[in-house]
Amino acid sequence: MGGQPTEFIVAQLLVLFLGIGLHEYAHCKFADMAGDPTPGIQGRVTLNLFRHFEPVGTILILVSTWAGFGIGWGRPAPMDPRKMKNPRLDFFVAVAAGPVSNVMQAVVYAFLCRILLPMDALLSVDILTRFLGYFLLYGVLTNLALALFNLIPFGPLDGHWLLGLLMPDKPRYYWYRFNRQVGMFGLIAVVLILQSTHVNLIGRPLLYLFQLFTGHDFYDYPVPNS
Repeated sequence: MGGQPTEFIVAQLLVLFLGIGLHEYAHCKFADMAGDPTPGIQGRVTLNLFRHFEPVGTILILVSTWAGFGIGWGRPAPMDPRKMKNPRLDFFVAVAAGPVSNVMQAVVYAFLCRILLPMDALLSVDILTRFLGYFLLYGVLTNLALALFNLIPFGPLDGHWLLGLLMPDKPRYYWYRFNRQVGMFGLIAVVLILQSTHVNLIGRPLLYLFQLFTGHDFYDYPVPNS
């Protein structure tokens, strides 16, 4: 289990399930509100979060969390801006709704951290207290990470859609075509290069936002393998 306590793994899985599921639900809900019937036809305008996951991303979540770190993805939200009332604005809002939902979740977790979580909670002999500590801490950290990562402007991440929607028509066309052709490969290349050079693209802003939200540095807490 990568040396991780069971309550840590369960808390991480739950946080990821909620964070990714609600992220995809937010995309679908706002697209539906804008008049796009596509997510509704595919049964995606639902708080049954299991509908927002697909097998490979879900398996990766399970395996990576078991190994001590949690990554994965949900089913891409089916959205067609051509069917929205105001295609450019509504699509921007529907895309932005995913990362915004993660920030809102982080706010809730951070508020609960401030009122419920003593600094020594993770050292408690009570497993439920430790579970609550891990759940709240990683609720903040993971949701902020999901929001920041999804704002990276490489396809298929949300950031490339948002940046493109801020461009004039012709540059936007070429930007989206570029991302369809090489965006995923570019993203993988950037991640691999950063990993090999031990550079964390979102690490510094992530830890800054964690401290801003909770009032404490993440490493003030006795987290596993910190």
